[in-house]
Amino acid sequence: MFDPVHLRTFLAVASTLNFTQAASQLGISQPSVSQHIRRLEEAAGRQLLLRDTRVVTLTDNGEAMAGFARSILAAHDEAASYFTGTAMRGRLRFGAADDLALAQLPAVLRAFRQLHPRINLELTVTQTRTLMRRLEANQLDLVYIKEFPDETVGRVVRRDRLVWIGLPGTQVRPDEPIPLITYTAPSVSRVTALRVLAESGRSWKITCKTLEVNGVLAAARAGIGVAVFPSSLVPADLQPLPASVGLPELGDIDFTLLSNPRSPVEPVEALTSAILGQPFPARPAAPPPTSPARAAP
Repeated sequence: MFDPVHLRTFLAVASTLNFTQAASQLGISQPSVSQHIRRLEEAAGRQLLLRDTRVVTLTDNGEAMAGFARSILAAHDEAASYFTGTAMRGRLRFGAADDLALAQLPAVLRAFRQLHPRINLELTVTQTRTLMRRLEANQLDLVYIKEFPDETVGRVVRRDRLVWIGLPGTQVRPDEPIPLITYTAPSVSRVTALRVLAESGRSWKITCKTLEVNGVLAAARAGIGVAVFPSSLVPADLQPLPASVGLPELGDIDFTLLSNPRSPVEPVEALTSAILGQPFPARPAAPPPTSPARAAP
């Protein structure tokens, strides 16, 4: 009954209350805007706008039409997305390490679901080692995980540097055990932290042990210790500790995609391509440090 083109024109006029601005916004001529509004009013059988040489206002019916237009266009866009997407269908069981799910991944998955609406995407977020076990048990089709560079078996998305993180100004005394915030085993970052501390002859004590990335970040923000994190994923209110703190280097880590050879190839490759094609954001700038904060012993 209502032409989507006319509805979009009407919403442009309703938002600007100006035919010239609406025409510029839509990239059409002002006479075309007037024509679209006239045809929409004819279709509705009601006057939607009051206009003179200076002022454009919506009538009560125009206010109602604006609400209907938004709903109609949203449904129209959803249907267009559904039927112009691929015919790919089925179930895709995808797992992601919880810290990797912090950055660009939600936007990638949202775009993937819009492009492939017939794929039932099931998401699991947990630690890398748990995801690998579930993949081997045929409980997942594709996992986005962290692997040591010399042990990588998946398809590399990005190589990142592991860093020690804490509150701005955090200091660690060389004569005291390192207060360590870590995941419960098994954990790639935990294994790395304990290995480099042991190799450098530094003692440590675990001040927080958690199953989730939010627990790691909460403990770091509380200043009860230091944690290991990929450098590109460090939140702006925390910071990598400088070399002057005296903690050993942690090395690099690979973000990789590992697929299940027993799973349908097409949906797995579609999501793999979507993740590989997504640029990584730059790390937000950290706020300037205030007074030095000493990590809890």
